[in-house]
Amino acid sequence: MTISSVAFLGLGAMGYRMAAHLPKHFEQVFVWNRTEEKAKQHAQEYATQAVSLEQAVQADIIFSCLPTSQDVENLINSVKVKSGAIWVDCTSGVPASAQQLAAQLKQQGVDYLDAPVSGQTVGAENATLTVMVGGDAAAFERALPAMQAVGKLIKHVGESGAGFAVKAVNNMLMAVHLCAACEGATTLKAHGVNLTEAFECINASSGQSTVTSNIVPNRIFNRSFPLTFALPLLAKDTGIAVDLVREARLSAPVIGLSQSLIQAANALAEENSDFSTVAKMYESWSKITIE
Repeated sequence: MTISSVAFLGLGAMGYRMAAHLPKHFEQVFVWNRTEEKAKQHAQEYATQAVSLEQAVQADIIFSCLPTSQDVENLINSVKVKSGAIWVDCTSGVPASAQQLAAQLKQQGVDYLDAPVSGQTVGAENATLTVMVGGDAAAFERALPAMQAVGKLIKHVGESGAGFAVKAVNNMLMAVHLCAACEGATTLKAHGVNLTEAFECINASSGQSTVTSNIVPNRIFNRSFPLTFALPLLAKDTGIAVDLVREARLSAPVIGLSQSLIQAANALAEENSDFSTVAKMYESWSKITIE
């Protein structure tokens, strides 16, 4: 399949940056956003074309990056997608929704891949995202050149829904690490330990994780909490992970407890809070500042 046109729907924090790479690889790049102004701004900045939703879904490859699976379902149900197209959904979505959309679009001659991404806004900026893809293997191969424009490690992980499942579990593990790191940090500080030095030791030892090496020093210690991944989105993803555990009738007490903690932090947080503000909940409980 020669890809002559690519569309990107949803120009949020991730989508705006991801779509910017497409004109380097493809001649025709359509962009669409619910607020049209953002699409026009993108077109001006990156030589993409701001188009109507009806026109965008006539592209060979259609990327979507929206807050929830429900948003994607509503979008797909409102348009007629070109037969032969491949829909690449980079939303962090619900596996059951991916299965339903894949079956629905198949009847229209369209392939649907659930292809959530990890790597945050910096990964989107540098086109170094990890992409975990569920769906038809042949469609994956055909869409691969387009995904390579935005990502570095791109893996086909299974049938429809598998990509969303891997993403939910990945974000759940990050949440577990985040809760554990906050608990460890408050405990150490309560014992008079210098946290900066302590975390340098941890990061050169077996307790190291992305949370301890990146999130704690670059978001929490310096009190910046920059909004790059909103806490409600993490709460949504951890909820998807817990649902997967339930559906499989498994016992996962660590995941269950961490999900409750993330939900509690989300309920306490101010609007537009980054996921790293989970630390503030621990600080309010312990009366200890993690810095």
